[in-house]
Amino acid sequence: MDQKNHISRRQLLTTGGKLAVYGAAIGIAPRFIRPARAGSSDALAPGMIGGPTGFAGAERYQYGPDTPEGRAIEAAKALKGAGKAPAKIVVGLSDGSIGQLTKPFPEGAPSIKDLWEKETGIQIEIVGLPNGQEFTKTMQDISTKGGAYDIYSTEWNRLGDLAESGGIAKLDDFVAEHKPQWDDPTMGYVNGAQGVALLNQYRGSTYGVSLDGDFQTWVYRTDLFGDAAEQQAFKDKYGYDLAPPKTWKQHSDVAAFFQRPDKGLFGSTDLRNQGWGYTNWYQRYTSMASPNQFLFGDDGVPLINSEQGVAATQEYIDSLAHHSPDAISWGWPEQYGNFASGGAAMTCAFSNLPKFLDNPGNTGSTVTGKIGSMLPPGREIDGKIVSRSVLWFSLTGMVSAQSQYPEAAYLLLQWLGSARIYSWMTANPGGYFDPFSLNDFADPLVRETYHAYHMDNVRETVARTVPTINYPGATAFHNALDENLMASLTGAKTAAQAMADTADEWAKITRRTGEDKIIDAIKANKAAWPTVLDPT
Repeated sequence: MDQKNHISRRQLLTTGGKLAVYGAAIGIAPRFIRPARAGSSDALAPGMIGGPTGFAGAERYQYGPDTPEGRAIEAAKALKGAGKAPAKIVVGLSDGSIGQLTKPFPEGAPSIKDLWEKETGIQIEIVGLPNGQEFTKTMQDISTKGGAYDIYSTEWNRLGDLAESGGIAKLDDFVAEHKPQWDDPTMGYVNGAQGVALLNQYRGSTYGVSLDGDFQTWVYRTDLFGDAAEQQAFKDKYGYDLAPPKTWKQHSDVAAFFQRPDKGLFGSTDLRNQGWGYTNWYQRYTSMASPNQFLFGDDGVPLINSEQGVAATQEYIDSLAHHSPDAISWGWPEQYGNFASGGAAMTCAFSNLPKFLDNPGNTGSTVTGKIGSMLPPGREIDGKIVSRSVLWFSLTGMVSAQSQYPEAAYLLLQWLGSARIYSWMTANPGGYFDPFSLNDFADPLVRETYHAYHMDNVRETVARTVPTINYPGATAFHNALDENLMASLTGAKTAAQAMADTADEWAKITRRTGEDKIIDAIKANKAAWPTVLDPT
């Protein structure tokens, strides 16, 4: 992905007036999402060796010795005692996420950073990476052999490029020894081993530890969908009941029905701009076959120059009729600001939209108490609905191959990315790490921060998520897709020409990168594709 062509969601806080509602939401969130201190204790629960104290419910985030968190802490302490750990672990971290490690939450709790340092004696030095430049800064450190960091954090689909560059460490041996249990059936990743393959692995080996849950999630306006007059008018026109759409055909009908630009209302504002919009093309394309319409065949040949690829692209083009006239230039600032002002019936965004816009403290939002959550639209195939979403951006922690203490760095990532600590961290509204594990979706603090009505649908969206390209050449593959989709949206190319040209460019990228390498990655990547189908 070309970082020059988009505004990172982590730049939202530094963007001007159109983001006032969004920024206000973040500023007030801690005051409105804070449990009572009653019943809090500074003592660990019986049998626990570590974890936060000082607030009611703290025992949920404490851990015993035979847990992923406990094993990470005990191993880090042992390394420290043997002189095999550093005085500090240097973490390169996106500016927008630092608060979740450094700001205590909830009231009475320690910070994540302070707790690790207290329990292990190893300091964490956080180096803020400019918003949107995480990958650039990582590559600079690797290419110059600067060795400035023990841990990088950058987009999850950079794993392939970074692993092939030799810049990040393979973590398989540490995983085998310290047993993170990311596939735990009650507290681990959604879809178990499939979820681990999606988030942490490249070509069957572990190279990263997910620290984010940027699953693209659909929301809608409950006040519009629940209005009796709207319901009657919709049924009169389309012959079926108004409801959150389950299929792309229904989505088209609902979006067309609510498209009222003269009244300041658009039917659907899922993004169409450069650098971001293609995530919504992915959802349409990958649901074209059951259980999935793949991007490449097992022989490495692109599959998008096909009936399915052309149809998905034509839908993508046609859907502009339900958007703002400026849709191809809209980014996250415009989308969030528009939704906060009541300007859209539906949209697809990061899972944090309700956290910030359905918030009584956000006085700039007109949709507080009026947001609902739904699964991605899909297609009816063989009596089932194929509904697919995507993971996009999503910060992942990676151990630098230049680190002198890779095991200690990995142990910090295992601790941060394990169920108890991660749920406590993602509930903290001081940053952008979003929920993605089974434990997160059941956690009361997370459900309070993100809203219970939303969390269940986010969990089910995660189970239906396909990976965007995350093997070598990911940036080039996505740039080719992005440029051709933009050409189709502007009328410079037909849907068929856009797919043909994208497929040609993908074939060239595959040859440049190495066909055997790409084919191996494509086959290994299939372990991360979902198989969930829904009843009609």
